[in-house]
Amino acid sequence: MLFLILSILCSVIVGVVFKFTRKFDTNPIQIVAFNYVTALALCYFTFSPNLNEVDAKAPWNIYIAIGILLPVVFLFLIASIKHMGIVKTDAAQRLSLFIPILAAWFIFKEEFNSYKVIGLVIGFLALLFILRKQSENAENKWIYPAIVLLGFGIIDILFKQIALYTTLPYPTSLFVVFTISLIIAIGIVVFEMITKKEKLTVRNILFGGLVGLFNFGNILFYLKAHKAFSENPSTVFAGMNMGVIVLGSLVGLFFFREKLSKINFIGLFLALIAIVFIVISQFK
Repeated sequence: MLFLILSILCSVIVGVVFKFTRKFDTNPIQIVAFNYVTALALCYFTFSPNLNEVDAKAPWNIYIAIGILLPVVFLFLIASIKHMGIVKTDAAQRLSLFIPILAAWFIFKEEFNSYKVIGLVIGFLALLFILRKQSENAENKWIYPAIVLLGFGIIDILFKQIALYTTLPYPTSLFVVFTISLIIAIGIVVFEMITKKEKLTVRNILFGGLVGLFNFGNILFYLKAHKAFSENPSTVFAGMNMGVIVLGSLVGLFFFREKLSKINFIGLFLALIAIVFIVISQFK
């Protein structure tokens, strides 16, 4: 249970760090780039991946797709936290779990029971309620959390495909993906430095290192939690998604004074119910 709690904390803290960056003159893509520098270093020293095992037969198409999507979706995550707050962004990110479920239904023709269908319907309603703007908010940037939801959903599908490739250990594949993401992020940083005369700052490096530390911590403790609950993975699945929504909501409401309407609160409650139905469906 400790690993699960630590994973939830790390996930929420990443959002908190991005929230704090608003108070400083920071560059999002530089923070994302140095996040991957830190994550790569921690991945290497923690898992000691054997890169000699990576050859032309590895699923490079999936590696490259995730490697490109991760930094891009990360940037939308930052924008979503800035414009919509931690509460709605965390909820959108966690509701992204419905994307691979829908893919399993429509693309892979997986048979669904009534619990999973109910969970999907409630989850869709939850999303509509969570992203609904308040009447006094004339600039509701709902597009950012919507892209976060879609982006992380697609990334989840691709990571599941990597998990099926058992020839390489998962940490080795993770290291390769992080390397590609770093290359993409560095490319964007260099482009900005040339075209916009952006300068590399210590502030961005420090924030990037902090994000990378907790981003990797989230992954590490999540994997350890799955190992500890190997006979009951649904516990980890439900605990992680519900925990992040609840803790993220508490942090957003009480520490950052984010304003939510009654409809938004109903949406958060529905999101938790939807996750419960999805978990129940695993046993039926």
